[in-house]
Amino acid sequence: MPSTSSPGASRARLLLAYIACFVLWGSTWSVVKVALEDLPPLRFAGARMMLAGLVLLPFSGLRRSRPDARTLWTLLGVGLLQIALPYGLLFIAQQWIPSSWSALLFSTYAVWLLLVGRMLLPDQPLTPLKLVSAALGLVGIVALQHEHLRGLNLSGLVVAGCLLTLLATVSISLANVLVRRSLAHVPTGLSVCVQTLSSSVLLLAASLAFESHLPGHWTPRAVGAIVYLAVGATALTYQLLFWLLSRVPLAVVGAMPLLDTLVAVGLGVVMLGERVDSSLLLGGALILSSAALANLSPSAPPPPEAIPEAPSSGEPLAPAPRRAA
Repeated sequence: MPSTSSPGASRARLLLAYIACFVLWGSTWSVVKVALEDLPPLRFAGARMMLAGLVLLPFSGLRRSRPDARTLWTLLGVGLLQIALPYGLLFIAQQWIPSSWSALLFSTYAVWLLLVGRMLLPDQPLTPLKLVSAALGLVGIVALQHEHLRGLNLSGLVVAGCLLTLLATVSISLANVLVRRSLAHVPTGLSVCVQTLSSSVLLLAASLAFESHLPGHWTPRAVGAIVYLAVGATALTYQLLFWLLSRVPLAVVGAMPLLDTLVAVGLGVVMLGERVDSSLLLGGALILSSAALANLSPSAPPPPEAIPEAPSSGEPLAPAPRRAA
């Protein structure tokens, strides 16, 4: 029987870890969409981030590396842009637009990262490849909504959902440029944990202020979604990602956001019965092509991980692939 340290076994572990990351991240959009039927968006996002931060705490290295006051405040500020604001916006937006739209719009992250990086980092020139990538992303966004625009039946809530998703994506892009510029000395695990916990407090405080009149049904479905998103799609995937980063080429890691977006769109269609039309196919193809070109750019800032991001529902944060909701 071959040992677990054989090349074949090592390749199998790498493949399983890689598949787990993009499948778990890609599934977040559908899980969020379903659980929003039970919980208000800010309360849902805050509870998810609180549990994720507590699970990540033992892996943060906080005992070995305590940030000074200035670094801590910078982490809190970046966490606002990286998690609290975008995840609040993403969860609100997903009430009004299909999960497949959310995932595709969020995948324009790579393009926004190029543009924001050009503004804030002087060593990031706008090359023709970057400009083509940005143009494809813009055309893809318009194409995604073509059916609604053609019939002039684009509702205010649908427009708001799209704009909030794009705003969340820009916020995460800005946060990741700031991480590169000001927090490169902070260990990634510590950065992710502090930002996640601090953002959970802000999200729950916002829920208390703005959602106290809204009912929350802590059904098994809602609790299961929070545990799945926090433990499986955040804590586990980040540990797998950190393990993969030193073992696979960066180009392979950079392809992960495209794969998890395809998973998100597929699950939205199969599990949630979301409509497949020419707008989704054309817009999705253009947006994914835009993201692929942005990831090919050699001078682009390194992509994060939405969620967290992301966090991202996806999990955007740190110098790894961005995450979704």
